[in-house]
Formats: sequence, structure tokens, C-alpha cells
Amino acid sequence: MNNLTELEVENLRHLIGGHGLVTKKLETYAQNCQDAELKIILQRDAQAAKQAQQHLMTFLG
Repeated sequence: MNNLTELEVENLRHLIGGHGLVTKKLETYAQNCQDAELKIILQRDAQAAKQAQQHLMTFLG
């Protein structure tokens, strides 16, 4: 892996935080959703955002 510049690390942290926020929002929406089909979609999207966040974290170290 290449050494990251300070700007790249800052940008990665920003992206990681954004994915974390999206994950939490989608999980909350899914918990409050009455439509079963939409609930599944929201849960699946929340899981995808969480996986993307975890993948991005691998670039930090």
C-alpha cells in the first residue's frame, strides 16, 4: 500500500464518517418503516454503506 498524504487521509476520514452517518440514518428509517418491502431495501442499503465504510477503513492502516 502506498503512503497516504495528509489530504488523502483527511478525505478518507470524511468519506468514512459520511458512510457511518448514512448507515445510521438508513437503519433508523428501516426501523420506523411500515412497508415491508421498503424496509428490506433500507436494511440492505444500510448494510452496503456499512461494508463500504469498513472497506475504506482498511486504507487507513
